[in-house]
Amino acid sequence: MKHQPNRLINASSPYLLQHAHNPVDWYEWGEEALAKAQAEDKPILVSIGYSSCHWCHVMERESFEQEAIAKVMNDYFVCIKVDREERPDIDQIYMDAVQALGVNGGWPLNVFLTPQQKPFFGGTYFAPSSWTQVLTNIDKAFKLNRQQIEDTSEELRLHLLRSEVERFVQKPNDSDLLQDLHQSYEKLESNFDSIWGGMDRAPKFIMPSVWLYLLRYYYLTLNKTALDHILLTLKRIGMGGIYDQAGGGFARYSVDQYWFAPHFEKMLYDNAQLVTLYSEAYRLTQDESFKTIVYETLAWLDREMTHSSGGFYSALDADSEGIEGKFYCWTQPEFNEVLGDDAALVGDYYRMMDDGNWEHGMNILMREKSDEVFLMNHQLQPEAWSKILEKAKKAMMERRASRVRPGLDDKIITSWNAMMISGLVQAHKAFREEAFLTKAVAAIRFLENELIDGAVIFRSFKDKRSNVHAFLDDYAFVIRAYIDLYTVTFDAYYLKRAVYFMNYTITQFYDTKDGFFFYTAEVSPALIARKKEIFDNVIPSSNSVMAQNLHHLGILADRDDWKHIAETMSGSLAHLVVGEPNYMSHWGIVLMEVRNGMSEVAVVGKECADTAAQLNATYNPFMLTMGMEKESELPLLEGKIALDDKTTIYVCYNKSCRLPVHRISDALDQIISKHPAALRH
Repeated sequence: MKHQPNRLINASSPYLLQHAHNPVDWYEWGEEALAKAQAEDKPILVSIGYSSCHWCHVMERESFEQEAIAKVMNDYFVCIKVDREERPDIDQIYMDAVQALGVNGGWPLNVFLTPQQKPFFGGTYFAPSSWTQVLTNIDKAFKLNRQQIEDTSEELRLHLLRSEVERFVQKPNDSDLLQDLHQSYEKLESNFDSIWGGMDRAPKFIMPSVWLYLLRYYYLTLNKTALDHILLTLKRIGMGGIYDQAGGGFARYSVDQYWFAPHFEKMLYDNAQLVTLYSEAYRLTQDESFKTIVYETLAWLDREMTHSSGGFYSALDADSEGIEGKFYCWTQPEFNEVLGDDAALVGDYYRMMDDGNWEHGMNILMREKSDEVFLMNHQLQPEAWSKILEKAKKAMMERRASRVRPGLDDKIITSWNAMMISGLVQAHKAFREEAFLTKAVAAIRFLENELIDGAVIFRSFKDKRSNVHAFLDDYAFVIRAYIDLYTVTFDAYYLKRAVYFMNYTITQFYDTKDGFFFYTAEVSPALIARKKEIFDNVIPSSNSVMAQNLHHLGILADRDDWKHIAETMSGSLAHLVVGEPNYMSHWGIVLMEVRNGMSEVAVVGKECADTAAQLNATYNPFMLTMGMEKESELPLLEGKIALDDKTTIYVCYNKSCRLPVHRISDALDQIISKHPAALRH
């Protein structure tokens, strides 16, 4: 039975719109709901989730759609629904509160607040009978034990006010970079899964920044064990069920240690970072399987995740027709029907089984054998097999097109789009594919047209932009995208935009007291705490991205004050990079860039773009390129000319330049020679 719409019918978030016909009297977070709670002296129930969250859908179906349960919620509470992707500021605060109560975090997140927004109880998924009991018990406690609830909520409020910077930052020291890196690596290495890649645990999450950190560690140390593990990991996830073998793109995580059975949701931010990771790994190894993964993933992005005006959607659900993974899996009979005479061969490649290799007779496409072993076993030539596989993938995609598709979260989130813009730029660097740069430019134009108004950036767009102002991660990744675009186009417009938003971000988010950035802007509506995001997770922390931006822009725009802030931020967390590398991996990258130094490579002359493209296609992760045909306003390009009317390359370090050269090989020799012999072996 479909109920009359509640207030969420006017929301911009697809997740909130999913709840618009619940019998629960939902509010969006805002003044109306908060004022009602205070006026009626009612506790607030904040229920937080996101559109592709499996257990969020289950709890909605079991509880929020049920009249009897909804009546209890409406009678006893002011009920607020929050999309964590649209309001990560609210999610951060109340997730921290629930974890402080000793509850493992997750979504759906259900938190109970006093009318003054102070949390006193919470949890994640509740079965219907438990949920009803919780609602009833909290109502009784609120009426009979009010003082105890007020005391608990005040303790939690004080906990939330305590800054993570205050708890974890130390005074920067002059510790040896090489020694710090080795200690950090040893912590990671002790947990390597030497058979299946990644860390030795289940479930297995994709952690791109950890692997990017290890790639840079290898570059500076030539530690072959580190490189072997990274390449094993990239191979294994590329062969696993976590990667969509037929259509490209990665699922969120694997429930097992083999990268076999994923939770089938596909998130834009995972795929953005993995495009960067595989592109960077290709630049180092020239491994064609890495190139295939990037091209297939970006084909998926173009086919299923791109708005007509150039922006990118947020996520695809795990479920279709109420069954997780149904869209992506195959029974043996259907597989045979679709592939015909090639079914047996292709089925062996993808580990198909008559009774299914997963649940309910279904098969997840996965590869256990390397292509070399498979071809040898079947006495196949690579060219012949490539044609068979291409035909099979085309047939599978045609059949999948007739299936009921997973739900699409067509909300466009600023920070995730900026991450994908950077991913497209990295793919362009690796493969010199103009289509990738064209997509990146279209996406930045979308952000500028729909989500940027002067210096103010907005968080998300669905048919119209939301009224939620952007957070630090949005500004950080937008600045990052502008910097990346500049380094491949040499269009000063992008660099000016990066500088413009850096100035605004410092004005609105920077805390001069401790040298880090708040997650919310000074002008944002106040919550009960103003948090700072320090630790890297699946996505690098917004402060670590800002530190990297400050360092790169400090070089490109000749701002020593910005470089100093980056040095102080990364240096004050160096001890955590050593002690907790899993949660500080992007900080580790920043620390390497700051302490090791960056190659400042200026390319001048008519062929500056092509010359820079050849340089960028090499694996030199501690390099920033800038350039011009004739003239530029950039301080670091001042006085640099095309000698003998030939495109000229200037390799500089901290504003001090080596002799200008014309040949790319000579420039690369100068770049590599910068690293101390102890680091380069």
